[in-house]
Parts: sequence; structure tokens; C-alpha cells
Amino acid sequence: MTKSNSPSRGAMAALIAAFLGWLFDGFEMGLFPLIGKPALQDLLPQATPIIQGQWFTVIIAVFLVGAATGGVLFGWLGDKLGRVKAMTLAIFTYAIFSGLCAFVTEAWHFAGLRFVASLGMGGEWALGVALVNEIWGNKNRAWIAGMIGAASNIGFLLTGLISWKLNASLDVVTGWIHAMGLSPANTDYLLHNRAWRFIAVSSALPAIINFFILIFVPESHKWEEEKKSGSTSHWATMDLIGVLIACLAALAIIYVWSPMASLGGAVAGVVTVVGLAIALWGYMHPMRQYMARSVTAGSTLTADRTTIMNNLFLGAGLAAVALLGTWGSAQQAARWASDLAPKGSTLPVIDYVVIATALGAILATLITPFIADKLGRRVTYTLLCAAALAASVGFFRINVPFVGDSVPTTLIATAFLLGGVTASFYGFFPLYFPELFPTSVRATGQGFCFNFGRLVAAIGALQLGNLMSLFNGANVTAVQSAANAYSVLSCIYLVGMVLVWFAPETKGRSLQ
Repeated sequence: MTKSNSPSRGAMAALIAAFLGWLFDGFEMGLFPLIGKPALQDLLPQATPIIQGQWFTVIIAVFLVGAATGGVLFGWLGDKLGRVKAMTLAIFTYAIFSGLCAFVTEAWHFAGLRFVASLGMGGEWALGVALVNEIWGNKNRAWIAGMIGAASNIGFLLTGLISWKLNASLDVVTGWIHAMGLSPANTDYLLHNRAWRFIAVSSALPAIINFFILIFVPESHKWEEEKKSGSTSHWATMDLIGVLIACLAALAIIYVWSPMASLGGAVAGVVTVVGLAIALWGYMHPMRQYMARSVTAGSTLTADRTTIMNNLFLGAGLAAVALLGTWGSAQQAARWASDLAPKGSTLPVIDYVVIATALGAILATLITPFIADKLGRRVTYTLLCAAALAASVGFFRINVPFVGDSVPTTLIATAFLLGGVTASFYGFFPLYFPELFPTSVRATGQGFCFNFGRLVAAIGALQLGNLMSLFNGANVTAVQSAANAYSVLSCIYLVGMVLVWFAPETKGRSLQ
């Protein structure tokens, strides 16, 4: 790259800041699947493994609802106040509240803090994507999209590496903490049961990024042009009431499927359908109101209202397929694989699987945007769905309980493939979603599409217990019933293979 067309210092600072934000996004996402099991063992010592498993699913679902809400909330802030200000607030939110999880004493405390943390995490994705794409323009967009996807998976990899090395060196870490003046009781509190509290504390570190962002990262010039034109004034705080209503409806869905409620399946089903409709209306409310005011004021959007609304629905559907597949397979892989080891085994199976899936994800997300630039958006998404279905079903059908004192090569290889293919969508979406919306609504539109998919994924994850019960039998082990449930849920990729052909093909187009 010559000096004349090399990126500016501000552009590089924006990319570095967003990369770090996405990296720690991935760290936050990988945190609970890694530490959730030991955490719930401590927080629910009298509960059966089934109840602990139900709480595990509920906390994941609450996290996904928070991310869906945060995607719209912080996307709205980014379109109204600017990308940089909103991004710093989003990073601060997810970092501080994730760190506070280290001090919880009840399972519902964990769920509440993960919910608030996920508000920031959901928002940071949309804001970072909008900021980097707008500052860099159409230069190197495939490479940037790959960096976005890879960054979050590097963060996911860090969770596995930290847990693996920490638990292999507990004596050394204990000595360091004692040297810092912490009492033996407090040291044991932090390092007990796979050091899950210590790992949770470490998740507060991303808050440091904000100092870098506020000093070095410039605002998006495209957003500043929108502000000068007066279009940002069409966003109104009162519209966030719709987001609040949507969030409450989504949490109601989580509640009716949680261990705290004792409702029948029919009642829970009705609440789910009604709640999902209300959530859809509420999350889209700020966008609808903005466009109505914009038209009334005589402003012209580069895409008409019908096109924008259609792209919102289609984008949310494509994201929902990918996210439901991820949370129904790859995010369950480590916990499921830990049950394959012999009883009483001390092998770090969870850490190995997390590391293998993350390495596969990093490679795949870097490559996928270039494939999409070559083959087109719709063909690429179709191929990704087909490959993800095969990798998910293969992982849960090929691997069986093992004996001995080593982790089978087959488990690591299939985990690598599973992580790579199911995560490849997260290199695809940062390339595709910015192309669906004009600058004035880009952060909100992306936030809605990607994060409404998390709500659908949350509802799907809550059905894992019901799916497992369908496969229970006298000759079926818990590991086998879980594998069957995860395999069935992975069939959601078939829906994506059809849906994408109703979405626009944007290969070769410039950002609106």
C-alpha cells in the first residue's frame, strides 16, 4: 500500500479500538459457557444437575435478550449522538458488569448482571461495524469484515487459554495473590472451583480501552455529515419506550420457560408467540418513528421506507438462523464434551474444546468475506448453512464417551471444524449488513438485525430441555439425548438456505 492511499492515523485508531472492542465482546460471550457450570455448582449447591442445567440455559437466554435490547438501544444512541460516544458507553457497560459477576451469591444475581453486561456487548458490535465501515469507506471491506469476525473469536479463544493455564498453574497464581496481600480466605474465594470468580473479575479489563478511544479515535465523517444535515434530530428519546416494552416482553418469554415458573407448555407457547410479536414491534419502533419524522420533515433517505423495513426483517431472519445454530451447537459443545470424559477424570476437556472451536472460528471468519466477494452474498450464505449443518450434526454424532487419560484427536478435529463453520457467519454479517442500510439508520438497522436474532436464539435455547426429554428412554444416556437435541436444533440452517434467496444481492455495491 503506497503512502498516498495508506489509511490515516485516525482510521487505524478506529480499527484498533473496534478490534479490541470486538475481541472483548468474544471474551464476554465465551465467559459463561466456560465458567457457568462451576459457578452454578457453587451458587446452587443443593440443586440437582438438571436444575443447574436449566439455570445454565436461562442465564444464556437472559444474556441473549440483553444483547438484543442493547443492539437497538446503543445503535439508537450511535445514530443520535455519534458512534464514538455510544461505543465507549457500551464497552464500559459490558466490562464493569461482567466483572461484578465475580461477587454474586445467587444464580439470579448472575442472570441480572449478565443481562446488563449484554446490553453493552450487543450495542458495541453494531457501533464498531458502523464506525469502521464508514471511516474506511469501500477500501478493503472484505479484509475489515474478516477482522471483525476474527476479533471476537480471538476473545473467545482467550477464555479457554486463560482457564487452561490458570487451572494448570493454580499454585503459582495463589502465591502471586498472597504476595499482593490478599488473605488465604479471599484467595480461596477467588480461585475455588476452576477459579471461575477470578476469570469473571478479569472481564472488567476492557474498560481500559475507553481511554484509548476517547483520545485517539475520530468520529465517523459520514455520521457528522448526517448531523450537519439535521437528520440526526429525528431520533427521539420517547421512542425508547418501545424498546423497553420489547425487552419486558422478551424477559417474560424467558420467565415462562424458566425453573421459576410452573406453567404448562401450551400457556408458555402462547406467551412466547405474543411476546415475540410485541418484542418485534417494540425493537422496530424507534426506526419506524425516525423514518416517519424524516419524511414529514422533507428529508430523503437513500433507500425508501419499504426497502429498509424489508431489509430489517430479512437481516434479522438471517442472523436468527446463524445465532440459533451457534447457541444450539457450538456454544453447547464444550459443556457436552465434558460429559464424554470418564467419571472422575481431571482432563481439561472444556478448555480443549473451547480452544479448538475458537481457532477454527478465527480462520473461517477471516476467509469468509473474501468468499462472499467472489461468489456473491446469497450463494455464500447458502454454502455456509449447508456446511454448518454438516459440521454440527457430525460433531454430535461422531464423538462418543471415551476412556483413558487423553482427549481423542477426533474430538479436537471435529470441534475445530464445528467452531470454524458455525462462526463463519460472523465474518459474513459485517460485510453484508452495512450494505443494507443508509448511513442515517445504519447503526440502528444493523443492531436490530444482528441482535434480534439473539432473541430468537434465546427462545430456541430454552427449548433444549424439551428436545432432550423427547429423546429420553430406557436405553438412551443423557449424553445421547443431548446430542440428539443439538442435532435437531441445527436443522435451522435449512431455513437459512431458503430465506437468503429473498434477500438482496449486494455484491459490488458501494455503501449507501
